[in-house]
Parts: sequence; structure tokens; C-alpha cells
Amino acid sequence: MQDVPVAKKVDTPPADRKSSIWKALVPLIIGLAIALIPHPAGLTPKAWYFFALFTAVIVGLIMEPVPAAAIGFIGVSLAGALMIVEETPDKSIAWALRGFGNSTVWLIFAAFMLALGYEKTGLGRRLGLLLVKRLGKSTLGLGYAIALTDLILAPFMPSNTARSGGTIFPIIRNLPGLYGSEPGETARKIGSYIMWTALATTCVTSSMFLTGLAPNLLAIELIKKTVNLQISWTTWFAGFLPTGIILVAALPALIFKIYPPEIKSSLEAPKWAGEELNKMGQMTRKEILMALLAFLALILWIFGQNFINATTVAMVVISLMIVLGIVSWNDILSDKSAWNVLAWFATLVALADGLATVGFTAWLGKGAATLLAGVSPTSIMIFLVVVFFVSHYLFASVTAHATAMLPVFLAAGAGVPGMNVTMLALLLAYSLGIMGIITPYATGPSPIYFGSGYIARKDFWILGLIFGAIYLVVFLAVNVPFLFMIRL
Repeated sequence: MQDVPVAKKVDTPPADRKSSIWKALVPLIIGLAIALIPHPAGLTPKAWYFFALFTAVIVGLIMEPVPAAAIGFIGVSLAGALMIVEETPDKSIAWALRGFGNSTVWLIFAAFMLALGYEKTGLGRRLGLLLVKRLGKSTLGLGYAIALTDLILAPFMPSNTARSGGTIFPIIRNLPGLYGSEPGETARKIGSYIMWTALATTCVTSSMFLTGLAPNLLAIELIKKTVNLQISWTTWFAGFLPTGIILVAALPALIFKIYPPEIKSSLEAPKWAGEELNKMGQMTRKEILMALLAFLALILWIFGQNFINATTVAMVVISLMIVLGIVSWNDILSDKSAWNVLAWFATLVALADGLATVGFTAWLGKGAATLLAGVSPTSIMIFLVVVFFVSHYLFASVTAHATAMLPVFLAAGAGVPGMNVTMLALLLAYSLGIMGIITPYATGPSPIYFGSGYIARKDFWILGLIFGAIYLVVFLAVNVPFLFMIRL
């Protein structure tokens, strides 16, 4: 009888074990410390315990002792088991699974499937080569091409997940490999720059147009119901235009300085791309079918919003991809990154929803307004916008943030004598797009670009903080005086 090979046990270095233990303990310690503090007036004990749990999950996502999706799963499971959001077992599990029924969560998953189609057919590589052939002499040129593409699509696509995650990401995902840049050690060659430029741009264009982000439309309804104020498409566009132009024009160059790619230029790249295109030959049947399906999705996302949901469009397109043999069901099952992001984002959406359900978000907004008694209306306005923006660290959905917080902040500001309610409403609503930059879960496309593997976890949080601060400072410095000047 032959000896059966026995796998050798690999000992984890003591330093790594200590690091892992410390990463696991920090979220637990912070969560327990908050839970042990007596709950503030106006909050129930369960609401305070849930906030402690939510904070522990956020810290866990930063420290990452285990994969991010597992942290979200553990957090929502614990909250469901302790019944600190809903009071009965059946209602508690229904809440815990709520994120898996969220349409944006499935649209994020669908974006990965569309990217898979581009990859399997070779269409993504062909489009990437065409882009390199035209603009590949400069990495900065690629950055501006990506930004311009998003800017052109934004007025017509109210889902930034569909626009950036479903349309732009599947194409640019193929670019880094052409330069020998893959997730991991070679990511910073060019891939990291391209991915962050795409995400940073779509956050700005989401604020630039009323129809550039679905929660913008929700915000208009909330503003109308809360303070009886009607905001038109043109009023929205005119009010944010100066900030939008400045940020979109500066972003590719600014990212080039702050988060520079290792490959700055490649004079031979366009020639090489042309040669590779010649090797690929004419478009194949599957490439043509994939291009037609992508075009179908784009048309329905732009013009079909009144009769078909964006996620439904994506599901139909994926179904057609399977039927037409562009991808197989096994291909879909094998895409671990897509399923990982699905589980991660679904649990975070549920946890963020829990903050509103237990009344924590409403309490936070009311408390902030109370502290501002006696301060000038303009200072209060700026303070409310800053708090509204920063509080998005607590949310995994812009829609949830707008629903839970916007009416509270509007009502608080409208009660201040001398407050310019129109300006406050616009500033709060405008911030919904740009706040998507701050975390890996802040807006629909964020987990897609984070899940690509080109931007390291630590880099994502640091860049989110830096660009969040840049966006907020430029936004307030430009928009506040501009809105005063045009007397909105």
C-alpha cells in the first residue's frame, strides 16, 4: 500500500497571530465599550446596543480580521439573534435578510456578470485596446477619457451603479492587464489609478445632474413633502454646475498627483494595441451579441426607467447571455468575487437600515440641530451639511441615508429664523452624490471597484477620507457663495 501524503502543518508566525488577534479584539472592545455606556436620553437601550454593534462592524471592516463579507454576515446574524431591531423571531430574520431583496444589491452583482461577459467574449479586451490605441500614450489621457465617458452618460442614467458599475467598469477592467497591471503587487502600475478615477468621477457626476443618481429624485420628493419646495432639473443643474465643472476637470490630474500610477506614459502602447487588434481579427459572433446586449441594457437604463427597473434590465440581459451561450451557469457560479460582494453589501444594507428602524438616525439629526441654538443661520446651514455628509459613514446606501436623514435635517434647519431653506435643501441634496466617495460601501459602484482588487483596503479608506474632504471643501467653498450670488 502506498503511503498517503500527509499535508504538512504550516505554523502561523507569532507576529501574524498577534496581529490577527488584535484586529479581532479592537472592534469587540470598541463595541462593548459603547454598549456599556448608559444610553442617551431619547434612545431606547436596544437602539444604543444596535449602534454599538454597528460601530463594531464598521471598525471590523477597517481592521478586517476576517473577510469583509464575513464581518457583515456576523454582524447581521448577531443583531437578528439578539432581536435588537425587531421584537419577534420571524420579524427579526425578515429584517436580517432584507438586504438580499434590495434591488441595488442585485444590480451590483449584475455588474460583475456583465464584466464577466465582456471578459469571456473578448469584447472588453477589444474595447480596451481601442481605447489604448487612441489615448494610450498617456495614463492621464486614459483618466480623462474615463471621466468624459461618465460625464456624457450621467444625465441619462439615474443609476450610478448601472452607469459606472454596469457600463464603464466592464470596459476599463480590461485595461490594466494590457499594461501588466493586475490586482496585488502590480496594481499600482496603472490599474489602481484607473479604478479610482472612475469611482471618483461618478460620485461627482451623480451630484451634477438631478437624473445622475436615483436618490436625487427621492430627495426632491422628500424636500417637497418636508418643506413644500419644488426643485426643477434646470435649477438643480445650474446650482451645482460650478462645483461640477471644477471637480470633473481637475480629478484625473489630481488623482495623478495624489495616487500616482507607476506607468506615466508609454509611447509604444498605441502601436502595440494596434498590433494586438490585428491579431484578434474581426469581431466574433459572441462579441457582437455581447455588444448588442450591452447596448440594449444601456438604452433601457437611459430611456426605460418609467416602465422597467434598472435591476430587471440587468437580470434580463444576464438571462440572455446564458441563453445565447455568451456565459454558462458554471461561469456565473464560479465568479467568487461577485457572490462575495453580494453577501457583503446585502448585510451592510440591512445593518444600515437597522439604524433607521431603531430610531438612531432620527435621534442623531435632532440632537445636532438642538446644539445649534443661537448660531447664525449660515453657520447652522454649513454645519448641518457637514454633519449630513460625514454621517454617511454610518450608511451603506445613499437611498437609506436620504430617506432617514434628509427630512430630519431639513426640518431642523427650516425651524431656524432667517434660514434660506431653498439653499439648505439644495446643499443637502447635492451632497448625496459626492458623499459616495468616502467608504467602500458608500454608494452602489463602490463595492464593485473595491471588489476589483486594484485598490487595497487601506488605500481605499485613506483615499475616501482625502477625496471626501476635498469634495466637501470645494463644494462648500464654491456652492455657498454661488447660491447666494444667484439668490436661490
